[in-house]
Parts: sequence; structure tokens; C-alpha cells
Amino acid sequence: MQVFRGVPERATTPTVLTIGNFDGVHLGHRALLDELKAKARELALPATVLTFEPHPRELFAPDKAPARLASLRDKIELLAEAGIDRVHVCRFDRALASLSAQEFVERILVRGLAVRHLIIGDDFRFGKARGGDFALLQREGQARGFAVEAMRTVDHDGLRVSSSAVREALAAGDIECAERLLGRPFVIAGRIMDGRKVGRSIGFPTANIQVRRKRLPLSGVFAVTVSGVDARPLPGAANIGVRPTIAEGLKPVLEVHLLDFDRDIYGLHVDVNFMHKLRSEAKFDSLDALKAQIARDVADVRTYFKTRLPAG
Repeated sequence: MQVFRGVPERATTPTVLTIGNFDGVHLGHRALLDELKAKARELALPATVLTFEPHPRELFAPDKAPARLASLRDKIELLAEAGIDRVHVCRFDRALASLSAQEFVERILVRGLAVRHLIIGDDFRFGKARGGDFALLQREGQARGFAVEAMRTVDHDGLRVSSSAVREALAAGDIECAERLLGRPFVIAGRIMDGRKVGRSIGFPTANIQVRRKRLPLSGVFAVTVSGVDARPLPGAANIGVRPTIAEGLKPVLEVHLLDFDRDIYGLHVDVNFMHKLRSEAKFDSLDALKAQIARDVADVRTYFKTRLPAG
């Protein structure tokens, strides 16, 4: 897959295009991407995604912007796994936001990407003050020689699949619902960094995962698996939060205690796959009380995985 920063002044080849933030690349996104690839094969053109960085709400209302389900790196990897040919990552700034809907069509879609067929969600809005919609794109397409197709809404067990629905499930601790909407476990990826070694001092060494997100969509203690350390995913107990027992005002971190594992793994880039929530994060009166609770958490994780991981 080719990844481009921005959109060229003039396209060198026509495209079959979709546009969106694609946060999490959930089942609804994947259905749209499948339609995109099918149309691209039919027209013998590259299946192309236009996405934005940062999320528009991070520009206009940073304090109210939603927690990201995936970093930009993770999103690009998911789009590659989905079989997309090209991704254009367009910087979302006030200059882009100030383009009228017609200017966006002319500069981005027609000149920059030479779109021949555009597939979008039926609620897609774009341009200054969100002035552009599906009807406007249809009119512009008829005038400028590209077709426009609206993607149907995807439901799962009566629930509309969306990034917002995934965030709500994660925030509520319903990890299994989030997995159903995503079509895979929710994942946070990052590099294992040196930490304060508090866990090791109380008998439960942890891998500290570097998290580069300003906000996290979930918190608490979870049964997880970790990919990227061994030939197969390893089970563990994870805490994601601000560690109130250790100190006040700490930044959110992700710490994982791998079961029956003791090896130097600093520097590895791993995927933490969230499988089940055990409890919410809590503040304990002492490290001894924290140690006792972690022991219970680890026992609960062992019980959870006893019937879910193959023996051997």
C-alpha cells in the first residue's frame, strides 16, 4: 500500500475514492472498503482512501474531541490489512476547513485525486461549516464526470456500527460488544518502555507500554493477550489508567503483567488485545492492599483464559 502525505496539486492517475476518519476501522468501515475495492477492480483503478490528521474535532474543540480508537500508525496498518492500494493523509487545519464544499470538490477530488467513482457514508458532510453533503456531491459529480455512491448503514444485532458505538462500549466496560463491532479485539499498540518498577517491587513485574494518545477510550483492569513478544499471543493482566495508589496527577499508562513470563522485552513494539474487563481502577490504602488485589486480578485472569487458550 502506498501512503501519501497530503494531496497533490494535480493527480497523475484517476482513482476510486472514499473519504473519512476511519477511526478504529470497524465492521462498517470494512464493508465500505470492500465496496471500494470491488469498484476499483471493476474500473481497473487504485482503491484510494482520503483521511485526515488530526481529527477535525481535535482542531475545533480539543477538550471535547473523542478518544481515538487507533493511532494514525495503527489506522494505516489496518487499512493496509484491508487491501487498500493508496492512502492520502491530509492535514486538517484551518486552511482546509475554510474551503467551501465546491472548492473542496475542485481542488481535492477533481484536480488532486482525479476521482472517477466516490463512495461515502450517507451522513457524510464536508466543506466550510459542513456545507457539503451527498446531494451536492451528486450534482458536482454529474457536472464533472464522476459517480457518487452512498454506503448503506451497517447494523450488528440491531446496533448501528460506528466509531461512537465502539467508544461507548469501551467506556462502559463492554469489551465483548466493542469486539463484535470492530470485528476483532480492541487493540492498543506501543513500545515497551522502562518504568518505575513498582510492580516488580511487589512481586508482579509489568511491561509498561508507551501510549501516545491524549485520551484513552477505556480504563480499568483487563484480561488481555499481548502479541509481538512470542510466537503466539501471551495472556496477561493489564491496568490502564492513572495509578491513583502510586501518586496523584500521573499521566495515563498501560501496564501488563504477563502470566508465567520473565524475560527482558524492553524496546519491543507490541499489540495489547483487550479481551474482558475485570474491574474499574481503584485507589488502595497501601501497597500491600494493592498487591493483594493484583493477586486476585491475576487469579481471575487465569480463570478467564483457562477455557479460551489452547493447552501446551
